[in-house]
Formats: sequence, C-alpha cells, structure tokens
Amino acid sequence: MKLQKKYKFWFCTGSQDLYGEECLKNVANHSRIIVEQWNQSGVFPFEIVLKPTLITNEVIRKTLNEANMDETCAGVIVWCHTFSPAKSWILGLQEYRKPLLHLHTQFNEEIPYDTIDMDFMNENQSAHGDREWGHIVTRMGIERKVVVGYWSNQVVQKKIATWMRTAIGIVESSHVRVMRVADNMRNVAVTEGDKVEAQLKFGWEVDAYPVNEIAEAVAAVSESDTNVLVEEYYDKYEILLEGREESEFRKHVAVQAQIELGFERFLEEKNYQAIVTHFGDLGALKQLPGLAIQRLMEKGYGFGAEGDWKVAGMVRIMKLMSAGMKEAKGTSMLEDYTYNLVAGKEGILQAHMLEICPSIADGPISIKCQPLSMGNREDPARLVFTSKEGMGIATSLIDLGNRFRLLVNTVECKKVEKPMPKLPVATAFWTPQPDFATGAEAWILAGGAHHTAFSYDITAEQMGDWAAAMGIEAVFIDNNTNIPNFKQDLMLGNVVFK
Repeated sequence: MKLQKKYKFWFCTGSQDLYGEECLKNVANHSRIIVEQWNQSGVFPFEIVLKPTLITNEVIRKTLNEANMDETCAGVIVWCHTFSPAKSWILGLQEYRKPLLHLHTQFNEEIPYDTIDMDFMNENQSAHGDREWGHIVTRMGIERKVVVGYWSNQVVQKKIATWMRTAIGIVESSHVRVMRVADNMRNVAVTEGDKVEAQLKFGWEVDAYPVNEIAEAVAAVSESDTNVLVEEYYDKYEILLEGREESEFRKHVAVQAQIELGFERFLEEKNYQAIVTHFGDLGALKQLPGLAIQRLMEKGYGFGAEGDWKVAGMVRIMKLMSAGMKEAKGTSMLEDYTYNLVAGKEGILQAHMLEICPSIADGPISIKCQPLSMGNREDPARLVFTSKEGMGIATSLIDLGNRFRLLVNTVECKKVEKPMPKLPVATAFWTPQPDFATGAEAWILAGGAHHTAFSYDITAEQMGDWAAAMGIEAVFIDNNTNIPNFKQDLMLGNVVFK
C-alpha cells in the first residue's frame, strides 16, 4: 500500500495595487525567493507551489476554488506581504474547503536602519497586513494554523513542515473507509459509536461485511501464493518452534499467510484502508487473524480489535501523517492491559491478544504459535517483539453520545525490567505524563478507551490541530496536567462542544 501521495501545498501572497507596479514586482520576487529556498531546504516533506500574488476579489476567489478542485493540493499557506484588504478574501474563504496555514512573517529579518523610508514601510507591511487578514478569518470562524517567525528560520520551517503532515491527515480523512468484519464485541460500550456522525465529522465510511464473505476471499488464495509468503516470513522473522514439529508449525503460519493475502486482496478490491475483526465471530476462518493483521498494519492499513472502528480509523490517519518520515519509529493500535505499581517504577503494560504493528518493534521479531482461549479456533501464529524506547502519544477517539472527543496523552515508552518468557504477544510499556496516577486518573475522567492509536512520530500538537479541523474537542494529558484544572477543562469542553 502506497501511503505517501504526491501532494503539494500552495503558497499564496496577499497584497494590493495601491503602491504601484514596482512594489508588486518586489512582492512577487520575495515570494519566489521564499518558495525556492524552502523547496531546496530539505525540511519540507512536500513540494510548495508559488501562486501569483492575490490582489483582487476575483483572483482570490478563483485561486482558492482552484485549490479546492486540484486533487494534488493538500492545503494553502497564506502570507500578507503588504496590506491586503480582508474584505477581498471573504468570498474565496467562504468557499475554500482545505487545510489553511497563516504564515506571519516578513521578507527582511532586520529593520534596515540606515536606509528605511516610507516606500520600504509601505511595501513591507506584514506586521499589520497579517493582522487584517487574521481578523477576517477569525470573524468568519475558519479554523487555521498560525505560524509566526522569520521565514528562513529552521524552527519556523519545521513548524510548517509538521503542519503539512497534519494537513494530510485532514485531507485524507475523507478518504478513509473502514471494513468491519462482523460486528463489535457484545456488551462493550467503548467500541460502539455513531458511524453516521463519524462520516459527517471525519468523512469516514464504516461498513460491515459478513465474515464468511471475507473467508471466501481467503479460501480463494492459491497454495502457491501462500507458500511464497510463508517463505518470506521464514526469511524475515525468527522462528520459535518451542517444541512444535516444524511441519505442523508451518501449517499454522500458512493459515495466517493465506489470511493476509485474502484480506489484502479483498480490501484493495473494495477500496478499504482500515479493518476491524472480532474473535467472537470468525465464521469459516481457521484462526483469529494475528500475524496477518500485524503485517497489514505495517503496510499502512488501520486496525481496531473487537470491532473498534474508531481506533482503526485513527491508526490509518496517523500512519498517513507519518508516511515517508525519516527515522520514523512506528504507529500501532495498542491496549492497556496490566499495571506495574511498584513505587518509582509505575507503568502500563500495553499489548493485545495478537495484533500489534511491528513498525514499533525494537530488536528481533519472532513468530510464535500459541493457543488462544478466545475465538474457539486453532492456535494462531503471531509476531512477538518488544517496542522501542522513547516519547510517544496515545490517542483515544471516543463517542460521548452527543459529540466526539479526542483524548491525547503524552507517554514515555520504556523497557520492562525483566523478560516475560510466558507471554506470547508483542508488548510495549509506558508511563503516562505527568505521572502514572495523575495520567491514569485524567484518562478515566475524560472517558478514554482501553484501545488506543499510538505513535512515536506524531505529536500531541498535530493531533490537536487535526481535531480542531474536524470541529471536535481535543483533551491533552501531559506534564502540565493537574486534576483540579483538568476537571475544569472538561466542564468547559462540555459547554463549548455541546
């Protein structure tokens, strides 16, 4: 699955013709220099395209509507070099539908003290030109990202580059289609949710398929294709027989290979980018999909266990946002399982029955085949590993009945103190910020789920920007969190987002 499309971002400079043609030539030249240097910097993950200077209602409206129609345009960056009368932007902004970033900068870094005159002052009016533009965007209630600072400063450039990845998550959200294999786990509240409202808010299509329709696609995979994939497994991963006959072990692994191929072909044919399964409804499948789902997640598909389609959608979004990132550490579905409550060593062991993405693995990845008490099927093969160390975020998209809330907790992933030789699943271990007790209490107060979409590569700020673009509440748990203030924030959110 190809995750990173050839998206581009448009650079639009606002100005006016009050100061003559020479001024407009300088404005256009300054914008050209900025875009050229940005594209040569190596900082930005996507190409930036310079558009002609926007000075009239007609040109502004036409340009922003062209951005809407251009499938390669993932967002627009606006900078008002001189004073750009904001009423000229109203019609265009009313019709614009893609991510928007307001860059508040100016071409010169320093005031030219010895030569500055009124011509220079009139030409370089970003200080109040951008305030004029910011006023109308705020008055119109349009969500946008604001970045302030000198355009060639790498900190500023990195902020814009980071926003670009958020913009991809916003644009691609309307392309996410989640395939539900059967339904969610019976009597479980948190995996439920309003799928129609999710489509209205996020653009997600969440559709159910009978499990045996998927099983037929699995059964149609040829033995030769299955064997080729099994050999790939054997070449790539450590094989832990643990007393099993190799021929019998291979048969169990082959079942997962056949499931991977069958699922992936079905997903591609039906145009789905995320999938959920449920151990309580496996139909004709011989095993609960384990290794197969892990591999599909690694390829970029979203996944949620026990029918948790909200997690599946979020995993897909976060994988899209981090696609092509240098030295990416990984994104996966995870689940809070059990605690370590030893003073000074507190943390949460993250795992699942089988389905954790190997993109987060640190060190060797092994294939094990072990019994599973749930699902009433033969022993499933799965990839087993421990996760990387480092900072990450755990997110939970929850349905509160009348609205959605995105909960984002910054966490520190660590190594467990001792091996866990009898635990045949992939694991992660983390301590939530600001500390275990406060983080866990805040998560529970906010209604966070036990399934999370986790990433080492996406930041809390990015997910907050995504939530803002979707028009939903974002709640953050980090080193600034204390419970009294957190409760007040939740109460305020209940008022603002009712």
